[in-house]
Amino acid sequence: MTPLTSRQFLTLRENAEVLEADGHGEKVLRLADGSILKLFRRKSLLSSSLFRPYAVRFARNAEALEARGIPCPQIIDTYRIPSIARTAVHYRPLPGATLRALLPQQAPEDLAQTCRQLGAFIADLHRQGVYFRSLHLGNVIMTEHSTLGLIDFADMRCNRRPLNRNLRQRNFRHLFRYARDAALLLPAAEEFITGYCEALPAGPRQHFTAYLQSLFNAASATRKR
Repeated sequence: MTPLTSRQFLTLRENAEVLEADGHGEKVLRLADGSILKLFRRKSLLSSSLFRPYAVRFARNAEALEARGIPCPQIIDTYRIPSIARTAVHYRPLPGATLRALLPQQAPEDLAQTCRQLGAFIADLHRQGVYFRSLHLGNVIMTEHSTLGLIDFADMRCNRRPLNRNLRQRNFRHLFRYARDAALLLPAAEEFITGYCEALPAGPRQHFTAYLQSLFNAASATRKR
């Protein structure tokens, strides 16, 4: 990680736009050149981020995604900024729109195609051993080339083998806990399920067809209450 003095940090963030902040301060900045600076704080003295800072995890996960052919932001550098007790990752954003922003604008036939593409994309992540805990439609990008990519993946693990059944199901539960996202997928539930299941062997295909349908059924019932 590159150390930044207070002056160097202030120079870097000069004329930056604050994209995200909370009660602890700035979290995401768009710098003057259009690149992104994402700031991380250590949440406790005994946090694992003391030994594996989130900025480093983010950068390493980007490398792992690139190695798997999955579009993601391009890393410029990682920083340690003692003056504000933060680490940071500096990157060029992945051009495109989040599915959370895109899906509400799509006509039914386009929505069906995108949801099938999303199902196949998640299947590919799982096949390549990618367990993305923060899986939701705000973190999946439809790129300028009409392919899908990922952002905001500090909380991700890449295995050498495909994910097992339990991890796949847990990953889908992460997605479906966002009621807004589940509602966006509901009109094209069949296409989403087909996209995920079509390349699976017969046994897993039958299991995940039923499992995903149960998640959509639960989402539909919740929406009707």
